[in-house]
Amino acid sequence: MGKKYEAISPRHRAFIEAQKIFFVATAAPEGRVNLSPKGMDTFRVIDENRIVWLNVTGSANETAAHLQESPRMTIMFAAFEGDPKILRLYGEARAIYEKDAEWEALIGLFPPLPGARQIFDMRVDLVHTSCGMSVPLFDYVGERDDLNRWAEKKGEEGIRAYWRERNSVSLDGKPIETP
Repeated sequence: MGKKYEAISPRHRAFIEAQKIFFVATAAPEGRVNLSPKGMDTFRVIDENRIVWLNVTGSANETAAHLQESPRMTIMFAAFEGDPKILRLYGEARAIYEKDAEWEALIGLFPPLPGARQIFDMRVDLVHTSCGMSVPLFDYVGERDDLNRWAEKKGEEGIRAYWRERNSVSLDGKPIETP
């Protein structure tokens, strides 16, 4: 049976911090819904109603595109080992870029990652837990380093060029602010 909470409890936080992967969903008022898997050491619980996560370069930039039109965001964690559980965070988020005043205060929460392009800051207004009894068990093998190697090889200017060329228009043809 699902349970609703107004805030992230210490028990929720411990569950979140133990997960190796999370999923982010956003949608603009019109167009496609985006659902993206995220990994690496990029997620932080700031307090009981605020989380931040560092977004690194990818093949698209849909989350940033959607937040320009609608701040709604859902983040989901699923237990792939141990007790079955699904935890979703619902709320409103905004993108913070390197040029923004908050960047310096937040970027230090994360390990240095090449290709870091935004920090998403989400105000959580609902925490929803449910069973994950149908979620399969998986063994965690390790992090992939492919993205970091790719970004390091491109270099900072190469990454910025990639953002301009490949991450400046959404799948629905909407312009996206690039760092």
